[in-house]
Amino acid sequence: MANKPPLIWLNITIFAVSFVLAAVVAPWYGWQFGYGWEHLIWLIVCFSFCNLSITTGYHRLWSHKAFEAHWLVRLLCALGGAFAVQNSALHWASDHRVHHKFVDQNDKDPYSAKRGFWFSHMGWMLRNYNSVTYDDYSNCRDLHKDKIVMWQHRFYVPLALIMNFGVPIALGWYYNDIWGMLLIVGAVRLVLNHHTTFFINSLAHIWGKQPYTNKNTARDNGILAFFTFGEGYHNYHHIFENDYRNGIYWWQYDPTKWLIKSCAWLGLAKKLRTAPAIKIEKARAEMSLKYAAERVAHLPNHLVILANVQAEFDAFIHELHNYYDVKKQLLESKKNSALKRYEHSVLKARYQSVKSEFLEKRQRWQQTIAQYA
Repeated sequence: MANKPPLIWLNITIFAVSFVLAAVVAPWYGWQFGYGWEHLIWLIVCFSFCNLSITTGYHRLWSHKAFEAHWLVRLLCALGGAFAVQNSALHWASDHRVHHKFVDQNDKDPYSAKRGFWFSHMGWMLRNYNSVTYDDYSNCRDLHKDKIVMWQHRFYVPLALIMNFGVPIALGWYYNDIWGMLLIVGAVRLVLNHHTTFFINSLAHIWGKQPYTNKNTARDNGILAFFTFGEGYHNYHHIFENDYRNGIYWWQYDPTKWLIKSCAWLGLAKKLRTAPAIKIEKARAEMSLKYAAERVAHLPNHLVILANVQAEFDAFIHELHNYYDVKKQLLESKKNSALKRYEHSVLKARYQSVKSEFLEKRQRWQQTIAQYA
């Protein structure tokens, strides 16, 4: 025990008290006095506001600079982040950047999943494991220029108190049930906010698939994405961290992505960053090749099979590069007003031909891989 870092009693108290209030007192109060629809509605509203402030502001905006936001968006995210009680945006972003830089390195990653579920979920916040670097924000010099970030960092404690007591009390006064709102919008909401965020550091590094990379423990998990406003597509995020999207396909549940895109349409966000499509396709193909090699390794003719799979992979990658090269040329030609209409038509026809060949090669590659799924 003497060798362990000192306990952080403030964090322990917040986690313990909020959990007891949410798990014990809130159900008892509901049994005794009852809750109305207003309690559930405001629980969902405030829970969503807090989590979206973390996923949109703390994570994709300030930690990864995946887009630029209007001051109003940044202010709302700063207030919602204080409401979520996950430390200041500056501190959160600093920890998160270290996590990405040294992911899974137990001596450097502040919440390394390789130290176990409990540690990565919340154990890392119960002891002062990083006392030497706790206030070192040298990896966030860009955020020092953001007045809203620095204002929130300076006044984080009063802001957290105002949001966590002021909002429930105001709602309780309006609906004539202050204690009920303090329990539901205060304690229950806080516990849900905490643990859905914490699941990304723990479960999202244990449970799910790795379609893009296996160089770290991050997983893609659609179920987690539902409860975490899109953050569950964590394997993609760890290889393309500066992409404003986590779920890149239209059918993937990523409300944070939709919110950022909506803000862009309204003029409240700009310079949305996305990973190059060719890199995404290539990463998926490389992982599919790895999985195929693992699945056929026990077969007597695995060398022949691997040679065939490798040939299909090489053909697909060749067409992949060819397709995106021609696509780039076509896009550049549209910007060049001096280019003759005939030349543009020829390039467009070539693009359609290359696209057809690429789609055919991709289909053949997918069919090849499907045989060894």
